[in-house]
Amino acid sequence: MTEFTLADHNHNLRYNIFHEFFWGFGVAFHTIYAIIPLFLRTLGAPENIAMSSPGLFSILIALPMLVIAALGRNIRNIKRAVILVHCVILAVSFIMGFTFTYFKLETFSSAWMVYFIYFLLYGLAIGIIVPIWAEFLNKATLRSERGQFFGIGFAFNSLGGLIGGFALRALLSSSIPFPQNFGVGFFILFGSLSIGTLLFIFYRTKPKPETYSNKTIKDFISELKQIIWGHKNFQKYLFSRIFYCASLPGMGLYAIYCQHKFNFDISEVGIFTILNVIASGTTSYVVGKMGDKWGHKSSMMVAYISHLLAVLLAIFAQDMNWVYGIFIAIGAGQGAFMPSAMNLVYDFAENRDTKSYMALIDSFLAPFVMIYIIGIGILIDQGAYMIAFYVLGSSLFIGILLLHFLVFDPQHVKQTSIHIDGFSS
Repeated sequence: MTEFTLADHNHNLRYNIFHEFFWGFGVAFHTIYAIIPLFLRTLGAPENIAMSSPGLFSILIALPMLVIAALGRNIRNIKRAVILVHCVILAVSFIMGFTFTYFKLETFSSAWMVYFIYFLLYGLAIGIIVPIWAEFLNKATLRSERGQFFGIGFAFNSLGGLIGGFALRALLSSSIPFPQNFGVGFFILFGSLSIGTLLFIFYRTKPKPETYSNKTIKDFISELKQIIWGHKNFQKYLFSRIFYCASLPGMGLYAIYCQHKFNFDISEVGIFTILNVIASGTTSYVVGKMGDKWGHKSSMMVAYISHLLAVLLAIFAQDMNWVYGIFIAIGAGQGAFMPSAMNLVYDFAENRDTKSYMALIDSFLAPFVMIYIIGIGILIDQGAYMIAFYVLGSSLFIGILLLHFLVFDPQHVKQTSIHIDGFSS
């Protein structure tokens, strides 16, 4: 059996750079923190619906993940699987582009409902992809180099988003009428994701074990129970993540609140995207290297603190410069979160099924995200923006304290751990 080497890892890193670049460029035309909330609001959606889109997006991702983790427990060809599941989001993005480019939806009073259905399908498609994608990257990387792998990859994702942000601003400032301009953007999303998906063909993966045993549904459920009840440090991590869920309704709220307060033109989302991805890319690269050196809990802390900073900037915002600062802080939070969250999943899972850990996190957190969405939505309906921000800021501060004082970095635990029932204590 041929060994998976550093050369193979670096080969995949090169292709992953291009994959993330094209993904970032495309998603610049469909961001959950600006494009989706403002597009819904401009189409006529209720404000609490538009504001809830980032949190709802997280719930949609979570819904299919346990099912996909169970169905994917015995995948033999992980490369083929990851390409096939990406075809789902390609189909959704193409239909979005076709609908809003060629149909005269401005004459349809419930146009926002049409897009909202597509948004629901888009979120579910991501949820189908994530467990398979996580397992694919587990088999396409070396454990010791993963922090840098994800840090560099997400940095190039942000570079693609930066260029996409300029293109988005030009598109929304052009003579193409609304909502056809967004439809063209969704077609660009489809094209970019298609290129990124095709690049998976060229990745190298770790060889299959010579002996292979199928995992039954009973085995899968038994493993989930062991994780839930036996992995104490992982439980504490989930507890801290409950309060981090406050960042999700916050990301939808900032754009809505700031447009309401400063009445900026919708083309400003291009600048928001540019600032966001610059901060995201820089932070991704830094925390990736930092996580490899000091542990990924420390880099996750950067994500928590950045989102708390965004809340504080929103509370004290005086002009558009403060608004720009909000999206820089969001970008730093997103940039720190992605490589940290991915690597923490691998660190917690060790040699167990990555898909199960990934699915458990999102499925466990989904009800708490819904609580935040409903609670913040009620406050927004009453015009209590400041109270909403105080709730979000307090939650994030509690999450920071829990992550710092209760959670042990799994990298450090492994070095001096006692193993009980297969888990590091």
